[in-house]
Amino acid sequence: TGLDKHNLAILRRKQKRLREFEIPVPKVQSGTDLSAVVNATLVFAQEDAGTAVCIAAQGIILTCSHCVAEHAEELKDNRMKWLIFSSGQVVQAQCVAWDPRRDLALLRIVASQKHLTVASSPPQSVSPASVVQSSLFPFLTHADASPALRAPLICVGHPGSEDLEAPRPGIKTDYDVLHVSSGVFRGYAPGQDVQDNAEIGALMHDCWTYWGHSGAPLVEQSSGRLVGLHSSWDDQTGMRRGVGLAAIKAFLDEH
Repeated sequence: TGLDKHNLAILRRKQKRLREFEIPVPKVQSGTDLSAVVNATLVFAQEDAGTAVCIAAQGIILTCSHCVAEHAEELKDNRMKWLIFSSGQVVQAQCVAWDPRRDLALLRIVASQKHLTVASSPPQSVSPASVVQSSLFPFLTHADASPALRAPLICVGHPGSEDLEAPRPGIKTDYDVLHVSSGVFRGYAPGQDVQDNAEIGALMHDCWTYWGHSGAPLVEQSSGRLVGLHSSWDDQTGMRRGVGLAAIKAFLDEH
């Protein structure tokens, strides 16, 4: 994998937990089956947590740009990432587009684990040769239009393992590797350009999130379609922020 011993252990631990524990999916009034949202969600395998979502069956992944690299210099030497689907399937993906102003990045899966049994198929067995050309990955499609104000949403994200509210560093949280939360769409920040999410996301929502949720899909409950990515939060008001559908569609149109 090219990962050092420490990071390989983290990858294996995350994979094992994803395989062993069922992720509860809330039942919603619309009757929409939201299990597809969980199936299409990935977590970054490195210690610094992050979330992503597959948006095409051929293995195209969408996330926040700051989950891939904080700046252009870091991106130069760090385009390859290891991620894990909620099923436990390990994939390697290459960053093919990076837009820090919109806070969006696009990755393409270049290698995937054929077999998902943790013991018999350790992650170091993943290589480009293991990608089956006909393989299709679980994915979400984005909505045609932004949701109505206060439309119910779900967010599927990867909470960080360290308790940032603890009185001293090093205290661990007890969160699952993937967490599903519910909330509503709260509109867009007044006066903010929806294409500019560099400092803080323009979209507002109130789904529960934690450090590590960056890149987590925000999905309209009524349709099961992607309407944004969680990216940040306003530490003055507690409002969760994200990258909205207009920015996502413009980014995908360009790439």
